[in-house]
Amino acid sequence: MTKNKDVIQALDTLTGGRVVKSLHDITGGDHPFVIMKSSNIPGKEVIEIPGLIYGNPEKEINKLAVTMTLTEGSIELAGATGVDAIVAHHPIAEAANSGGVPLKNYLDLYGLSVFELHESFHGLHPGIPFLHGHKVYRSEICFGGLHGNVLFVGQAYPKVNTLGDMLSRLDTFMDFKEEEEVTNREKVIKQADSTIETTLVTRGRILIGEEESPVEHILHIFPHTGFSPDHLRQAVKEHPEADTVLASISRVYEGHPLIETARELGLNFIVGNCHALEILENGLPLAYALDSLLPKVEVVVFRERITSTSLHEMGNQYMKDYGESMASKYLVNKATQVIL
Repeated sequence: MTKNKDVIQALDTLTGGRVVKSLHDITGGDHPFVIMKSSNIPGKEVIEIPGLIYGNPEKEINKLAVTMTLTEGSIELAGATGVDAIVAHHPIAEAANSGGVPLKNYLDLYGLSVFELHESFHGLHPGIPFLHGHKVYRSEICFGGLHGNVLFVGQAYPKVNTLGDMLSRLDTFMDFKEEEEVTNREKVIKQADSTIETTLVTRGRILIGEEESPVEHILHIFPHTGFSPDHLRQAVKEHPEADTVLASISRVYEGHPLIETARELGLNFIVGNCHALEILENGLPLAYALDSLLPKVEVVVFRERITSTSLHEMGNQYMKDYGESMASKYLVNKATQVIL
């Protein structure tokens, strides 16, 4: 019989002891992976607490799901498929990750326990650099003194000689051809030619350089962690051998200061996989590790797929009529009263 406490132990094992194991770990102020995340937007901060977020440690677990971000969709899928616990990579917040309702109410309804890891999982395996074609010889998760600011410095694998080779490698591992086929079929079935899928519209691309541009030493950055032009200058100062900047998970677009700084420093600049593919990059290693450490538990992976569709192609005719009727009768033309 496997229990929540066994999942805690498995997570602690695979993270090398980074999981919270007592109340003091949360309140003591000295646990390096209990981290406040805040943009100073009132009431929207969250504390990352790696480990069990909600659930009885003695609760029996037979089926466990690994996901990137807990949503009402994943809670509903778990309830419908007999999942007992969800391990989410990203931090979990009240209402934000539970369809706007109190988290406890929703989880109790389906008997779900939830865990989170995030920063405590970062840096544990070289998979993301591997997928992008380089072997890391320096790894930082607090570059420039900024917690969570990840920098990998790596050397390209023997068969990865150019920027084009990096893009071809990602195409192979991510199987974009299959995603294109799925999306094209969806367009036909739903008669919605405007449909766009996240991973296709954010595929890797070259921002500075050409497909034939040689690659050897790579600075692998993640712009959403706060990596700045000054950080890039410092990284190049510490690694003058670098010839290429690779941005993945998040990306930058034309005109961004990081691109201009890379151009100033004479570096190639390429963007790789987007955040939506982290379920494969980090989710699969996590799921396989749990599958190995918890042999009596069935492990599944929850992957969310997000598309964009023109309003007037969204839904069948019944739903189009419904949406327009509700809007016109109750939202647009209703009487308004101005209170002075």
